Amino acid sequence: MVSEINELQRCKAVIEDKLGWGPADGWQTVDFENLGELILNETGVSLSTSTLRRIWGRTEYNHLPSGTTLNTLARFAGAGDWRAFIKQNRTIIPEPGEEILLRAAPQKTGRWKKLAWIASAVVVIVLAGTFAFDKGEPQLKKNAYTFESRSVTRGIPNSVIFTYDASASPTDSVFIQQSWDDTRRGLVDKNLHKHTSVYYEPGSYKAKLVIGDQIVQEHKLLVGTNGWSALIDRPKMPVYLKNEEFLRADRIGAGTHTIEQKNIALQPEPPLIKYFNVGNFEPVALSDFSFSTEIKNEYSEGAAACQLSYISLLTDDAPIVIPLSAKGCVSDLYLMSLDDYVSGKKADLSALGVDFSDWVRVSCEASGGKVRYAINNRQAFEFPIPNRPIRILGLAFGFRGTGSVRNVSLRSGGKPVFEAL
Repeated sequence: MVSEINELQRCKAVIEDKLGWGPADGWQTVDFENLGELILNETGVSLSTSTLRRIWGRTEYNHLPSGTTLNTLARFAGAGDWRAFIKQNRTIIPEPGEEILLRAAPQKTGRWKKLAWIASAVVVIVLAGTFAFDKGEPQLKKNAYTFESRSVTRGIPNSVIFTYDASASPTDSVFIQQSWDDTRRGLVDKNLHKHTSVYYEPGSYKAKLVIGDQIVQEHKLLVGTNGWSALIDRPKMPVYLKNEEFLRADRIGAGTHTIEQKNIALQPEPPLIKYFNVGNFEPVALSDFSFSTEIKNEYSEGAAACQLSYISLLTDDAPIVIPLSAKGCVSDLYLMSLDDYVSGKKADLSALGVDFSDWVRVSCEASGGKVRYAINNRQAFEFPIPNRPIRILGLAFGFRGTGSVRNVSLRSGGKPVFEAL
């Protein structure tokens, strides 16, 4: 018998096929955020990242979604609502020995009548189940809510003051979410109007005001740096480095002694060190830019044998993330080019496997409607530029263990916008 859960599985399969992003078990959090935006644009209904992750089994959830959520998924899958989806996608699963009957002409035999009766019963049961869980929250009017923010200072860490009006909320479940990451969601009082959050890393964020499970307002905010900033990633709070600890005459980079002086062990779990420069140059249009740099991962001991590293161009949209590693570890890499995501588990990313015994030159540029990526002056990949305005706002580099950066250049229209070392 076809169950409600099977219908939901079928609906998810239709959506996955529509998106063409590959199997959902390879999706990242940013994919679920993008899916939420696509659903909002197409249906006018906002489903949060956390809801979509639960539906796709990324977090434990033993209940069917609300009727509102099911109707929204069905509409995105091409049906009028959930009940219409069930009717459109209803199939009869034959019992052993029934296959020949189903392929034959539909004669009014006793067996055929029995199957028709079973199919009708299934529809009745499924529809009854739909009525049982069709108790979703009503769609909220977004213009009843306001949401703004401002940074306290420049640099990191940085507190951001949010000003909001959620007094129209029918529930006390009012949240402010710092970014796409729904773990950075904090409960706020719907009758108050101020809330502060600390941003521990610079970047371009999209903050959200969430009522229940609906995003009612969101806006972009930039947490910038004062020139270059560096930190060592830690579970609760990063360890920040002083300029003299990573800015050198000919490169940007902190040695192992700097990490050890912070009482951070390099083994058995090598730390991730990050360098940022955000908001210190005029935004650069993605449609006409070129970028190049040289990097070197300088630590390969023990658990750092893969020398995992990355370069990121931070935009006011999705980021560009170019990962690099030792040649034998490319399976663990994940290349992100705005709307395109490529996993080393499912594609050949061997061009991103490098020899870090020498400096590695990495470059990318926009031309002919595409972004082209090159490693050591050899083109490795190209992806289309999304058909929407996107601007580069900052740069980030990351190294598992330690690493250095030099000869950074960002240009627009052939003219230099930002150059360092």
